[in-house]
Amino acid sequence: MTAGKRVGRDLTQGPVFQSLMVFVFPIILTNLVQQLYSMVDLMVIGRFVGNVGTVGVSVGGEMSDFLTPVATSFATAGQILIAQLAGAKQTEKLRRSIGSFLSMNIVLSLVLMAAALVFCRPLLTLLNCPQEAFSQASSYLIITALGLPFIFGYNAVCGVLRGMGESKRPLIFIIVAATVNIFLDLLLVIVFRLEAAGTAIATAASQAASFVAAFIYMYRHREQFGFEMKLSYFRFDPESLKIIFRLGIPQACRTILVRVSMMWVNANVNAYGMVASGTNSVGNKLQKFLEIFSQSMSQASGAMIGQNLGAKKHDRAKQIVHYALFSCLAVAVVISLIVIFFPHALFGIFTNDPDVLALGVVYLRIMIIHFLVSAAISAYQSMVIGAGNAPLNFAIGILDGVVCKIGLSLIFVNIFNMQEIGYFWGTALSRVLPLCICIAYFLSGRWKTARLIKS
Repeated sequence: MTAGKRVGRDLTQGPVFQSLMVFVFPIILTNLVQQLYSMVDLMVIGRFVGNVGTVGVSVGGEMSDFLTPVATSFATAGQILIAQLAGAKQTEKLRRSIGSFLSMNIVLSLVLMAAALVFCRPLLTLLNCPQEAFSQASSYLIITALGLPFIFGYNAVCGVLRGMGESKRPLIFIIVAATVNIFLDLLLVIVFRLEAAGTAIATAASQAASFVAAFIYMYRHREQFGFEMKLSYFRFDPESLKIIFRLGIPQACRTILVRVSMMWVNANVNAYGMVASGTNSVGNKLQKFLEIFSQSMSQASGAMIGQNLGAKKHDRAKQIVHYALFSCLAVAVVISLIVIFFPHALFGIFTNDPDVLALGVVYLRIMIIHFLVSAAISAYQSMVIGAGNAPLNFAIGILDGVVCKIGLSLIFVNIFNMQEIGYFWGTALSRVLPLCICIAYFLSGRWKTARLIKS
């Protein structure tokens, strides 16, 4: 790497709150754009193809929904390692780690792509895909499987950038993807009438576009990354891979198990009929949207803490948690007030059904607990993430997404006979125990001695 040059921001210097806000804002916009453009496929296919196309895209997209979190999990793992190395100014180790990280993602994506293509039909059969939509789902699954290397490549490059303090470029890359996706969706589905295959091509092309944009940026700034287009650069470094796998595998397992538990909750709520199912579906969309700030703050503060722990600036890392907590709670309070006073307006964005709107008011007011607890855990868990404590992060995720969510739901439904509302309460309270664990870890100060890298 060229001395005196740097990609992104040095998050170990300058006013803490200002640095955190400047770093997190592009991440918020990135997640917001990603949420909005991910809805375009279903909107277009539902309007211009009908229910068969909608089911085909939904069922065919299950594979992508399962494997994309694997890509983001390993991207987060690489981000933590790179942040600590950047903070510690270990230039040579940083160069080797980036090369190994990119190579690992390429190989993993190709293996998963091959598996998805080989097991396409068995997967759709396992998912009970309706026969009428089987062809549509098969086309969607195969084409999106071919885009897996781009998903892993894009997330890997963004993990490198965020680890080094650069959060603006991923926003530009996702805007490129959104533009390509929307344009091709309209062209291929409406004009060329390719149905689910058209939507899949649009999705894969948008992923390719975002990866190419990210890779071009990395190549143009190769001196700052120490990046070289040589096979020797992509050589596997055992020490770096060991750390990445130690961080990434538990995170990937956690996200998959959490998704399974969400499917369990959704399936049980669906059993109570169309009103409960509609309320839960709309509620899930709103919950994800309203918690974008907390999710983004967790990503930003985790990277910032990683750099500062690498630089052994423990007091600064502690300040980051405090500022993240204050910011997330302030936003969560505003969201809670909106939910209290304007629940019909929020649910009305997605539905006009009066019964769904009525139950939606109940859903949103129960979820106020979730908004506030999620705000707090985003701040405290960022210390767990930044310190690279993979076992604790895995345990917190399993408690949150599986044990507490399912356990509390069963208690409310079977003991208190609360029917579908019991599942809402189970989801709302599922993060309370994990929050207590995160606070205990923060107060213990054990993160001060956490080491991913050797001096």
